[in-house]
Amino acid sequence: MTVTSEMKSESVTLHPLGTASAPVPELLCIFGTGDLGRSLGLRLLQSGYRVVYGSRRPDSCGPLPEGAQVMSHAAAAAQSASLIFICVHREHYDFLQTLAPHLKGKVLVDLSNNLKKGVYPEANAAYLQRLVPGAAVVKGLNTLSAWALQNGLLAGKQVYLCGNSAEAKQAVAEMATKLGVTVLDKGSLSAARELEDFPLRLFQEWRLSLGVAFGLIAIFFLYLLIRDVIYAYVEHGEDVSYRIMISLANKVFPIVSLIMLSLCYLPGVIAGILQLYRGTKYRRFPDWLDRWMLCRKQMGLVSLGLAFLHAIYTLIDPSRYSFKYNLISTAVDEVKENETTPFDNTQAWRKDSYYALGILGFFLYVLLGLTSLPSVGGALSWREFTFVQTKLGYLTLLICTAHCYLYGWNKFLHVSTYKWYTPPGYMLCLIVPSVVLVLKVLLLLPCVDRTLTRIRQGWERTPSGEELGMNKATNF
Repeated sequence: MTVTSEMKSESVTLHPLGTASAPVPELLCIFGTGDLGRSLGLRLLQSGYRVVYGSRRPDSCGPLPEGAQVMSHAAAAAQSASLIFICVHREHYDFLQTLAPHLKGKVLVDLSNNLKKGVYPEANAAYLQRLVPGAAVVKGLNTLSAWALQNGLLAGKQVYLCGNSAEAKQAVAEMATKLGVTVLDKGSLSAARELEDFPLRLFQEWRLSLGVAFGLIAIFFLYLLIRDVIYAYVEHGEDVSYRIMISLANKVFPIVSLIMLSLCYLPGVIAGILQLYRGTKYRRFPDWLDRWMLCRKQMGLVSLGLAFLHAIYTLIDPSRYSFKYNLISTAVDEVKENETTPFDNTQAWRKDSYYALGILGFFLYVLLGLTSLPSVGGALSWREFTFVQTKLGYLTLLICTAHCYLYGWNKFLHVSTYKWYTPPGYMLCLIVPSVVLVLKVLLLLPCVDRTLTRIRQGWERTPSGEELGMNKATNF
């Protein structure tokens, strides 16, 4: 067989299996072998990096993640690692000054935090930069706990970085992305003080919601204590203080829960009215309204928690001693008198409707709470999320309000309901949700909704002739 000159043979060189050179993983260095350092090293190893530890006592520093090396600070700093994580407290930074020649040109990631605000005159990262001027200091990852790092619970977490070198921040950001966190750049190293104060915040975004909830709980608890317990003792000489633990609490929790739920939607209604009045969406809302709107999620979750307590208290109510005693006493009285209470069809319908609306409202409550979680809300489209949080949210408010109305039924017509001329708690709690629902219905009227929709799409109401004249006069 002959081969034509147009066909050219190709030679292929085959290498035995396993002889191809694999890329060497990047080496990273960690100063500090405490809980944070060990957890960070474990996470870095799982992300495909090589890790070397620098320790004061490399021979007795305790167990480290499998696959990591440990050596003295000087020896670790002399390695080829371009990123060095500082996982030691600020008061132990002095040794870094002696390593300045080895750290020149490297990136030092400061993960330190303080126990209190304002302990030192300057930020830890700024102090570190002053000790090692030849290195590029980046403040970041200080909001990650050792527990979250060790257990890999980093999905959805945000970390902040700041530093004077854009290249250094980029290198740290790429590493942090491989760990599975989202990185936000806060600018230069002057923002380090703000980042170091982040872990010291205690329920910063929850303060307003928790304050409102605890305030309402205290007010209604005292109000119902006077109406239900003190009134019975003063007027009738009855000691019903046992009601404080279950009965009183099971009135306070649903009352505050319904008010908190309505407070989630009241600022949106107020914002719509303001936009209609102003005829534009480009004017800022008042600061109090901005702050109120920003904490609606927290208010909703607090409301859901109180609804859970109400459901649990209601379930255990039949097992209470007082409930069983009253039930048995009623049955014994009917036997003695040889009379049976006739079946009331109206009351049966009311009770069943009351419980049905309560169950449905609680289900929608839980649905709203689940969609507020990042892992669930992130799986929804914008339209789906908006549908759940607005339309289903108002439906939840409507059903829970109807549940409360059915609880009261026609009791407001009875004089005995107004103990010491005060209305019962459930009447007071209906004020805010009823106002919210009425205002929302007015905003949904076709003529109003059409105008509000145009305003939110960017349309602005044309000023009157007098206003136009004043505007022109001010321009000259």
